[in-house]
Amino acid sequence: MRVIQFREALREALNEEMRRDEHVFLMGEEVAEYNGAYKVSQGMLAEFGEKRVIDTPIAELGFAGIGVGAAMNGLRPVIEFMTFNFSLVAIDQVINAAAKMYQMSGGQYNVPIVFRGPTASAGQLAAQHSQAFENWFANCPGLKVVVPSNPYDAKGLLKSAIRDNDPVIFMESEQMYGDKGEVPEEEYLLPIGKADIKREGSDVTIVSFGKIMKVALAAAEELAKEGISAEVIDLRTVRPIDYATVIESVKKTNRLVVVEEAWPLASISSELAYMIQKEAFDYLDAPVKRVTCRDVPLSYAPTMVEAFLPNTARTIEAVKSVLYVS
Repeated sequence: MRVIQFREALREALNEEMRRDEHVFLMGEEVAEYNGAYKVSQGMLAEFGEKRVIDTPIAELGFAGIGVGAAMNGLRPVIEFMTFNFSLVAIDQVINAAAKMYQMSGGQYNVPIVFRGPTASAGQLAAQHSQAFENWFANCPGLKVVVPSNPYDAKGLLKSAIRDNDPVIFMESEQMYGDKGEVPEEEYLLPIGKADIKREGSDVTIVSFGKIMKVALAAAEELAKEGISAEVIDLRTVRPIDYATVIESVKKTNRLVVVEEAWPLASISSELAYMIQKEAFDYLDAPVKRVTCRDVPLSYAPTMVEAFLPNTARTIEAVKSVLYVS
């Protein structure tokens, strides 16, 4: 099977869906003439023209609102935020318009829109450009929130997101656009709301999503050298969450560690910890352990970035704590 970059997988998904459906269009800062800030939309202006690949001013609230209106009128917009840190400027349109319009209109208006772009940290970008908002958006009914971890999942999930009749938040990572992985040449779609077991194991369940899956898988690899068998689950979607896959895994392993790039309060890992104690309490041989970011704004210094983020060492430590081994 061929190997392509994460950005190329996203581009293929966009191209295929725009060729398939003339109602799909891409809009955002630098998506057209500059070929995208991260080159996801490279070559798309030449193929689809300026009416379907649209450069915008630096005005997230404005072009998010245009996207919502377009979706209500039968189009299928893909709105690119250069980073989800900037989505805060547009959050009123996302939360109060896109997410609520179907309910407020009594089902008269669907809003088939995708808001996509990179989320969370990407090196020395400091406090205002290093925030993970997956749990913020997942808190809002009416939205679906997708966070792929590899090129294969990214393409299949983005195609599904574009075809979905509900608003979808599709969150990527600047540090993943160059990642390579196997992606079939034939068309495929992946279901929104279905987790994937990336590695089977028997001693402990590790759950993560997005780029932090690299941490989870690296920890599992190191643990295997010590004879500890970790099952690693990629949520892929954090609204809806595939609780059933996680619960069934915990029934087998009896232990759960959740690794997430988010502040600890009210995170996705908090929700998973609650649901596991509610639905699988009798199967737990140890309390659920979480590995999150430190509860501070992210600093600029590399040493502070390293101390802030979840990492392999902290994940291994958490696993050993639930196994009661040193």
